[in-house]
Amino acid sequence: MNIDDIMKILPHRYPFLLVDGVIEMNDKKIVAYKNISINEPQFQGHFPNYPIMPGVLIIEGLAQTAGILLMNDLKESYIPLFLGIDKARFKKEVRPGDKLIYEIEILQEKMGMFKLKATAKVENKIVTSAELMVGIKKG
Repeated sequence: MNIDDIMKILPHRYPFLLVDGVIEMNDKKIVAYKNISINEPQFQGHFPNYPIMPGVLIIEGLAQTAGILLMNDLKESYIPLFLGIDKARFKKEVRPGDKLIYEIEILQEKMGMFKLKATAKVENKIVTSAELMVGIKKG
């Protein structure tokens, strides 16, 4: 799945669309990526002399990836809603030039709300992990 396909599913747009492509996806799991570039606006202030991807944006990218997984087959207009986060851990820095890999797996679904295992990796090393709660709202 490329950026054009992603933009048909997610309502986000530049500079807040944080998923560049999808590597693989099935009913329960998705693997997607973001290429981290020095040209992105967050690096003007976080931190100019040693740019690091803000953890909150890594989490947002994971949530957007979850939205792709959950909304991919929906025929009507829906909006993904980020409802909660638990057990978030940041283990390594993400810097310009890195390819950030997002992995999302559905753990549980109840009444349109999903509990998800979320992992972000760079060079096959975990940089961020969390449990996310995401809902889907009719748009």
